[in-house]
Amino acid sequence: MTSSKPFPTIVEVKTYLVGSEGDGADYHSQSRGHWIIDSPIANPMSRYSQYKTSRVQWGINVLGSFCVSIKASDGTTGFATGLGGPPACWIVNAHFKRFLLGSDPRDTNLLWDQMFRASMFYGGKGLPIAVISCVDLAIWDLLGKIRKEPVYKMIGGCTKEKLSLYSTGPLPKEAKRLGFWGGKVPLPYGPEEPDGMSKNIEFLTKHRREVGPDFPLMVDCYMSLNVQYAIELATKCLPLNIEWWEEVFPPHDIDGFKRLKSALPQLKWTTGEHEYTRYGFRDLIATRSIDILQPDVTWVGGLTELLKISAHAAAYDIPVVPHASSCYSYHFAISQTNTPFAEIVCNAPDGKTVQPSFGNLFLNEPLPVNGIIEVSALDAPGFGLVLNTAVKLIDAEKALVMGVDRVLSPADAEKVSES
Repeated sequence: MTSSKPFPTIVEVKTYLVGSEGDGADYHSQSRGHWIIDSPIANPMSRYSQYKTSRVQWGINVLGSFCVSIKASDGTTGFATGLGGPPACWIVNAHFKRFLLGSDPRDTNLLWDQMFRASMFYGGKGLPIAVISCVDLAIWDLLGKIRKEPVYKMIGGCTKEKLSLYSTGPLPKEAKRLGFWGGKVPLPYGPEEPDGMSKNIEFLTKHRREVGPDFPLMVDCYMSLNVQYAIELATKCLPLNIEWWEEVFPPHDIDGFKRLKSALPQLKWTTGEHEYTRYGFRDLIATRSIDILQPDVTWVGGLTELLKISAHAAAYDIPVVPHASSCYSYHFAISQTNTPFAEIVCNAPDGKTVQPSFGNLFLNEPLPVNGIIEVSALDAPGFGLVLNTAVKLIDAEKALVMGVDRVLSPADAEKVSES
């Protein structure tokens, strides 16, 4: 009787900075003139006039992208990109690597829990959880490649013949033209803006007129409103038939969401993009005020944590529709019965074409055709992404000066790696 072949273990963990603008997971890392950073978009900093011209003025792009590569003892490599830049690389190299080396990559729950518990004294939300997310996605990519299976087949298989997408961008009429089932626009003005209420209504009325009465139109408020303003705006926009109002407050404003749902129960209120782990989503679910949960798989804790959130939400019949994140979200969405569709954030500077969410980082990022991702586009092992070797990746171990009170910027890091 022959024994089964030992499963490969993790033998190498490497991190990289992305040396080019517009490539990687930070979709706000764009050249000036791109709609996502230079359009009027209401946000928590809208009250400060010196930071209103562009969102990069207050630092929405300050973290940047990073990448994690995990190599197994059989030579297979898993790879993922996430948000966090040099600080994220630092956390992986100085802290999380100890839990990964020598481990069985199938132990996703154990590895996640060790990284989470070990970083509690400085983590729990925000950057440390985003770092865990990228590591977790790289592990799932590795597992799929070892097993020669796409990720969605390992987390429940196919629950739908194809995946329908809506598009977030500045021009919902272009989303309609490109075949997406709906279009989401960022709200341009916050409560502090003079005449902001009337300008917001005018803005949304214009888009409703352009897409017609039946095309789903959603509004992303990016944590910029207060209860009174949100209720007044949504009430005045009732004739516009807005499909949902998204992230009107930061996710921790539990009482605010309860008051919204009580005031306008006929409307859909959604949130979750900037919430972290199952613990944060447990509190949102408990309000019974959120109609769609929208975690970002590259921030919330990765696929391992997203599956737990989805299971919890399913018990309350709450849809889970991940925020952006391309094929990382597509594999999840195709496998879940309570995820009816997915999102793509328009990466074209003018908002008029479909472009890869991760820029040029991968050679074969699946793109929707007529607003649809076919299951066959997700059938390669792991997440199926092929790294573009023409994109400059900077080895973070060479770039980061460990033990020094300074983390290098990508530009500084590139100089170090070339020296």
